[in-house]
Amino acid sequence: MLEAREVTVRAGTCPIIDRVSLRLDQGELVGLLGPNGAGKSTLLRALAGVGTATAEGEVLLDGHRLDRIDPWDKARRLAYLPQDRTIAWALHVREVVALGRYPHRRALAPPSTADKAAVETAMVQTGIAAIATRPAHVLSGGEKARVLLARALAVEAPLLLADEPVAGLDPRHQLAVMELLRARARAGAGVLAVLQELPLAARFLDRVILMHRGQIVADGPPVDVLVPDRIGAVFGVRPLAGVHGGEAWLLPWKIDEKRAESPLA
Repeated sequence: MLEAREVTVRAGTCPIIDRVSLRLDQGELVGLLGPNGAGKSTLLRALAGVGTATAEGEVLLDGHRLDRIDPWDKARRLAYLPQDRTIAWALHVREVVALGRYPHRRALAPPSTADKAAVETAMVQTGIAAIATRPAHVLSGGEKARVLLARALAVEAPLLLADEPVAGLDPRHQLAVMELLRARARAGAGVLAVLQELPLAARFLDRVILMHRGQIVADGPPVDVLVPDRIGAVFGVRPLAGVHGGEAWLLPWKIDEKRAESPLA
């Protein structure tokens, strides 16, 4: 279980996220949604304990302060996929994915059978097994995104924080990644993903945490959170919504001229 209590992160004197509290349990797929600049990525970094020197409040992992947990122990229990998809190292795809197993390995020890199995499984799940021996730094943006997701999955941590895991992917791979994250949650992991894609959020998530101007404005099932009035107020768009095959669908359809702050809001 991961919990934030009254977390605030500032840029100078201005709060980027302001007194945010939330909880992520194992076995659920939760989406962190909001417009650009809402504080989603900043909050995810605070929850992961990455670059949070200016954070106020507490982040607890299984009831213990995150900043007091041994870093190697934290790395085994909490996997983090950043928004940045840069791969600067001249490593093959399999080698990049294998970096996810470092928290489980002793210094200078060769990969164990479990390490190798986790790497292979992650590559198959993300559809990159066929490019395992290609240099990772020359791949397309979408391929790099799946390689780095595979690295995070290879950790086999009970909690996964993923910042825009479907950004830059084609429609087929967006669906595949969302199905993979949902399967991960059904297998017992807690998954928190920053998403910009309202259609995917409405269909796949167990819970939506909606942010606006650095604060959480709603937290609950997609059917309760992603309602037209709230979408208009937060995103400045009018949606179309319905149900197909027992699953909800939602499309941002028109700019809400009464809500939008600018043509690009």
